[in-house]
Amino acid sequence: MKKEYSFDELLHKAASYCSISEHCTSEVQDKLIAWGVDEENRSKIIDKLTEDDFINEKRYCIAFAKDKFHFNKWGKIKISYGLKQKGIEAKLIEMALKTIDEGEYEEMLAVLLKNKLKTIKWEYEYEKMGKLFNFAQSRGFESNVIDRVIRTLKD
Repeated sequence: MKKEYSFDELLHKAASYCSISEHCTSEVQDKLIAWGVDEENRSKIIDKLTEDDFINEKRYCIAFAKDKFHFNKWGKIKISYGLKQKGIEAKLIEMALKTIDEGEYEEMLAVLLKNKLKTIKWEYEYEKMGKLFNFAQSRGFESNVIDRVIRTLKD
């Protein structure tokens, strides 16, 4: 039999979930649904957590963008898509992407491409460039950035 939680217990449990790591509204909403919380209480809990700054979409976006860039080595397109999937507003996504340093961004892509170059086989130069370009696109980097970085690569 499932334990029934009071509103205060659910609020505390949700606050604890949010204090462990950054979460956006949709993630907290999903967690509350998984815990079997009715819609009225979900709204109250989310409002209270937002009011008390346990949920802060702006802070979440910045943390998400930095983490996905540094740890997963994602490009801005993929980061943007990931945030859209979480129901984040476009202006917050744009703001979060601006926190990524452009020099560091291109440097990261250059390192990824140099490492990829060691693992691919090609017969013609254009084939090599195509494979590198496709790889970078799959990581979510923009075409103009990929093009610029590929031109700087030396074998």
